[in-house]
Amino acid sequence: MKRIFWLAVAAAGAFALGGLALHRGESINALWILVAAVCVYAIGFRFYSAWVAAKVLSIDPTRATPAERLDNGRDFVPTHRWIVFGHHFAAIAGPGPLIGPTLAAQFGYLPGTLWILVGAVLGGCVQDMTILLLSIRRNGRSLGQMARDELGPVGGIAALTGTFAIMVILIAVLGLVIVNAMKHSPWATATVFATIPIAILVGLYLRNWRPGRVIEGSLIGVSLLLLAVVGGGWINGQPTIRGWFDLEGLTLAWFVIGYGWCAAILPVWLLLAPRDYLSAFLKLGTILLLAVAIVFAQPDIKMPAITQFIDGSGPVFGGKVFPFVFITIACGAVSGFHALVASGTTPKLIGSESDVRLIGYGSMALESFVAIMAMIAATLLDPGVYFAINTAAGVVGATPEAAVATISAWGFPVTVEQMHTLAREMGESTLFARTGGAPSLAVGMASIFASSFGEHLLAIWYHFAIMFEAVFILTTLDAGTRVGRFMLQDMLGNVSQPFGRTSWYPSVLVTSTLVVAAWGYFLYIGVIDPNGGVHILWPLFGIANQMLAAIALSVATGIIVKQGKARYAWVTLTPLAWLAIVTTTAAVQKIVSDDPRIGFFAAARDLAAKLAAGVLPPERAAVAPQLIFNQQLDAWLTTFFLIVVWLVIGDMLRVCWRAVNGRPVLPGSEAPYVPAKGTA
Repeated sequence: MKRIFWLAVAAAGAFALGGLALHRGESINALWILVAAVCVYAIGFRFYSAWVAAKVLSIDPTRATPAERLDNGRDFVPTHRWIVFGHHFAAIAGPGPLIGPTLAAQFGYLPGTLWILVGAVLGGCVQDMTILLLSIRRNGRSLGQMARDELGPVGGIAALTGTFAIMVILIAVLGLVIVNAMKHSPWATATVFATIPIAILVGLYLRNWRPGRVIEGSLIGVSLLLLAVVGGGWINGQPTIRGWFDLEGLTLAWFVIGYGWCAAILPVWLLLAPRDYLSAFLKLGTILLLAVAIVFAQPDIKMPAITQFIDGSGPVFGGKVFPFVFITIACGAVSGFHALVASGTTPKLIGSESDVRLIGYGSMALESFVAIMAMIAATLLDPGVYFAINTAAGVVGATPEAAVATISAWGFPVTVEQMHTLAREMGESTLFARTGGAPSLAVGMASIFASSFGEHLLAIWYHFAIMFEAVFILTTLDAGTRVGRFMLQDMLGNVSQPFGRTSWYPSVLVTSTLVVAAWGYFLYIGVIDPNGGVHILWPLFGIANQMLAAIALSVATGIIVKQGKARYAWVTLTPLAWLAIVTTTAAVQKIVSDDPRIGFFAAARDLAAKLAAGVLPPERAAVAPQLIFNQQLDAWLTTFFLIVVWLVIGDMLRVCWRAVNGRPVLPGSEAPYVPAKGTA
């Protein structure tokens, strides 16, 4: 009976995927994408993840984890599997699975959808589960430190410095997306601010007031989150109060920087874990509700399967569908950031190796499903509306009339009245040039919810979606900052041993400050950019993220081969080879392209020429020197990341060759076996 069930699931998935690939009509029902995704994830988790866990990783539930052996009440804390699942899912599911598919929708729905499904099941989920288990077996060591211990000093130092630099860029982009979503939106800002004391309240409730009462704490936290959404709407309607929350981008950037610093230094149980746990409830509930709404409403996808912008002329960002769809959609398919969380906070919380498959593979599959929901929400909008929201004024024109004329000329008709009406319905003053992906995604989500649960609540649904996105991002930002702190402590520990102790408070304060200062600078760069910062930072984010995944898969491949399992190395080597091709191609184009919409150096030269000619508006001319410097800095960072990745890949191939041929290699750094409590 089980065999018949899984054969039916496979047949349904194959039929849905075939329909998506071959359909070329005016529109297609969103259920085709939904069915294909559910079937692919179900088969991947049931069969492929079980095989990898048993054959490649040899997961052993009788082995004590570092959370049990090194429990210190601050960073190493044995935690209930579902709370860890919530923390890990909330930490990895940041803006990537929401924003990446939304931006990549300019190519049409098909390229991004296929990459999300294939990339996740064969690459991203495997990477997350593998790195998580390898870190658990090495006392929760970071990815960079594992590279040094297992590959040697060359690959190790390259990985340590590279992963830390990449992490700084990733967190900066997280902050930029949330700032753009909250900027001049009192409703969203008030709601997001309220989530912080709510998380602290739940942390105190579960730790001190009612220990172990997880269901009680969860119900209180979720109820308060929903109340915060309603309260944000009330604040937005009060003229005397709404001004307190109607904030400029720089002000919000300082808030995000301060929040990241606090989250990195406070005990994990007080803010990070309860916030991530509550966020997981909100995220899971919203995605489930979105899927149910799609089943009931059965909306049509209005974006074509493939648009004319696959040739690289897209207005949202420059570059052809290959390689840029594969770096624009990182989280949701394959994301190196996940490897940092899987070798950062999560391995210090897992109480049993038997939870690795659920938390590693399962969380990533769920995040990939979030990306599918984001793709549906973005592509069910009228294409003209989608481009009006996501295209900067510098591309389509500064006035609404100029914008709609330009977009309509592309073959995607839209009117000024249509955009004004939509903004009014969403409770916003305007939706033109709201770049960054978050506003258009919120419009799409609100449209789905309203069509199923009440058109008159459209503004509520829109701001609920904005809060949902912001919570997604903040939970990744706080976990990322803490992981960055762990990485920097690992590096400084090689110079001064006390700084390597993760819970030594002077080290906590110094490293947290350095990490926050580093990503805070790049956040500032994005905030002052007149085009919203996405054009500068998102391509760098995508390239850095996928290069980090290549580093993680290189480390995993090297360890698998050293353990005598070379016959299974294809499990990590196959996605590594694809990412190496994609990221190298994209990086070279971003460095050497003469097109200012693609190349960093070309963009810097173009802006410098316009500044010298005096053709820039005064407000843009004021920040042009810094933008020119930042474009050049991005180019040099991309060059550095490319060198780092190939150093690590080369060192991994060297180690694998020596191991396969019986030559001496560094001994494995796996901790000795200690039986788990109750199994000895």
